[in-house]
Amino acid sequence: MLASLPEKRAVVTGAARGIGQAICRALAAEGVRVAVADLDEAAAGELAAELGNGARGFGIDVSDRASVSSCFAAIEEAFGGYDILCANAGVSSMQLVVDMTDEDWDFNFDVNARGVFLTNQCAVRHFLATGNKGVIVNTASLAAKVGAPWLAHYSASKFAVLGFTQALAREVASDGIRVNCVCPGFVRTSMQEREVKWEADLRRMSEAEVIADYVGQTPMGRLEEPEDVAKTVLFLASDLSGFITGEAINVTGGVRMD
Repeated sequence: MLASLPEKRAVVTGAARGIGQAICRALAAEGVRVAVADLDEAAAGELAAELGNGARGFGIDVSDRASVSSCFAAIEEAFGGYDILCANAGVSSMQLVVDMTDEDWDFNFDVNARGVFLTNQCAVRHFLATGNKGVIVNTASLAAKVGAPWLAHYSASKFAVLGFTQALAREVASDGIRVNCVCPGFVRTSMQEREVKWEADLRRMSEAEVIADYVGQTPMGRLEEPEDVAKTVLFLASDLSGFITGEAINVTGGVRMD
């Protein structure tokens, strides 16, 4: 186990499935008590019951300030506070810019960018009020490093996550609060399954060809697994990364190397 993590308390958003679920499992395996927060409260509760170690499920809509405030207050009451925030909740849709609607744009920004702002703000206020030198890990994306065709709105929202992470990290570093983000690549999740179908249609190719293209872009020669991301989140949440803040760590199998 990582010595600095047992007995810690973590909030993970977008936690019931995919990368969020893997983060929850990895944290719980290290002795962290996990608040599993998700729009699907029932699924969050099921995962929490499986994790044990005092984990609990909570419902949250990260795009809604009242929902975020209520959820974080409930977590603080149940856990007596928290030490780690993994702001992982995210959505995507795929469309050519010329065909994109206001609803497409707002959907991505409301969850991906506004959700990070609201949850990070809530956590920082808690850390400052309690004197807790907490840790925040935001989930950005490979698409936060390079604009992705058919995902312009998603890329823009994830670039916003990266910029926000850097700015916040500078603001709170003197308070001992660290803020970083991870940038996953082509991760095998239910979100990716939907994106593969959309991309195959937009590019007029088969889903198998889209997946082969993803693998072909990845020097390590395979699709990324949610656990690959979770391991990096563990590092950033622990004291092993105690002098790292404001960073956007690529977890892409070599797709992006800067």
